[in-house]
Amino acid sequence: MASRNRLAWTLGTFFGSGFSPKAPGTAGSLAAIILAWPLAELGLDRWGFLALGIVAIFPAIWSAGIVARESGRKDPQIVVVDEVVGQWITLAGAPRINWRSMLIAFALFRAFDILKPPPVRNFERLEGGTGIVMDDVAAGAMAALVLFAAGWYLY
Repeated sequence: MASRNRLAWTLGTFFGSGFSPKAPGTAGSLAAIILAWPLAELGLDRWGFLALGIVAIFPAIWSAGIVARESGRKDPQIVVVDEVVGQWITLAGAPRINWRSMLIAFALFRAFDILKPPPVRNFERLEGGTGIVMDDVAAGAMAALVLFAAGWYLY
């Protein structure tokens, strides 16, 4: 590997969390939740997390595509920015942002991301960074819907 695009690798691995030796996707999701906590304390609500997730899609696709190309792998495990985007989109389903909703959002997103129920898996067929990121966006949207529906009973 000659030279790497440092910005793409920093973002794609979400500041190195993708280099976790065990369960890098879970490490990326956890990093998203850890960052979400102070943002929620500063007043970011469900709509703010939705906006954050949507805005992050484009740099995530860019960085994931570069890391995939430069590493020579179609969907490298070290790319976890997709998990971050999906996790933030999941938080948009929480009626209230608190430790309970963050814990449930984390569990739901990881379940949808790992199981990849239809139509989530279909998004993996898209090329490059788009396929890497959009399956997690779909998993996040599905998890957000479940979190929203469950929120009426859990709070």
